[in-house]
Amino acid sequence: MEFSDRVLRVKPSQTLAITAKAAQMRKQGIDIIGFGAGEPDFDTPDFVKDAAIKALKEGKTKYTPAAGIPELREGIARRLKEKNNIDYKPSEVIVTPGAKMGLYEIFAVLLNPGDEVIIPAPYWVSYTEQVKLCDGKPVIVELSEENDFVLTADLVKSAITEKTKALVLNTPSNPTGAVIPKEELEKIADVCLKNKIMIISDECYEEFCYEGEHVSIASLSPEVREITFTVNAFSKSYSMTGWRLGWVAAPEEYIKKITIVQSQTISNPTSFAQYGAVAALEDKGKFPAMMKEEFRKRRDYIVNEFLSIEGITCPVPKGAFYVFPNISAYIKGDIKNDIDLSSYFLEEAKVAVVPGSAFGKEGYIRLSYATSMENIKEGMRRIKDALKNL
Repeated sequence: MEFSDRVLRVKPSQTLAITAKAAQMRKQGIDIIGFGAGEPDFDTPDFVKDAAIKALKEGKTKYTPAAGIPELREGIARRLKEKNNIDYKPSEVIVTPGAKMGLYEIFAVLLNPGDEVIIPAPYWVSYTEQVKLCDGKPVIVELSEENDFVLTADLVKSAITEKTKALVLNTPSNPTGAVIPKEELEKIADVCLKNKIMIISDECYEEFCYEGEHVSIASLSPEVREITFTVNAFSKSYSMTGWRLGWVAAPEEYIKKITIVQSQTISNPTSFAQYGAVAALEDKGKFPAMMKEEFRKRRDYIVNEFLSIEGITCPVPKGAFYVFPNISAYIKGDIKNDIDLSSYFLEEAKVAVVPGSAFGKEGYIRLSYATSMENIKEGMRRIKDALKNL
């Protein structure tokens, strides 16, 4: 059987592989503590479910406009103005089946074969692979633990070539929880403006900033807004990962092209789910604020636990709900790399983590603390015991 070259270039997700193996072990009756899945352990709030159920009962089960129902696009535009201080018209917003599809559609619209996209590492696993699927070339910029994995304008400059088309920003970051300060965002925006580089700003974790407020790069000036795609979703903020609803906001000419891609692929986001999202917007951020305070407690606990282990360093995440400890001191003997250590934790400690190499950074592991404090305490106990036995 023959496959397209672009599909053969794409790597399977190690995150999904770890999660799937852990799920299989659970089915066998094995007690697994899971730190792999990047989704809140809270249920979707009832007022969101009720709105979707109401829509179902009212027969709102047919096709919708490809870019989403008008009231949701209007609500997202209003939220972007009130929360992010960015003026977007509803016609400059498209509702997508999750932020992931929105990102793919942006790359599909922007990239020609050989176009380069600057991607800071550690990165979310799908950025590089989606660029490849759209015949682009990922250009990786290495971030350092010493700088808390924060991207700088100088690093962006160092990666620019005549083929550079776009820069991917992810703040707060998956997998590190790093947050780019406003002062550095201003410098990065200036570099992109001077070099005519588009900015793809993934802000899915904006509700979970533990020190200070989230800053959207498109809010910095009208000129920056014109070169920015602002990407977000309901998945993390309203614990709606399975609902598959996100959005992209950008100048109208880009949204029109993305809408064409969407109409020719998935037709439209799920009808009744969109009405649930309308209800989520009406909450004005109270539900994610509650989750953030609980995540803050879990973050503080898990970071302190890792810092108590000899040989491990662990930057304090400023946002999101992940820790990204450096475990390179334990890569020795039969443990050849972070993948081996992650497998060891799963097999011997019955704890599921994701190797840092999945995110472009070897010698680290990612753990999600979007799980109960009880699980975190037991999981860290198991990890400590497993490391002592190495």
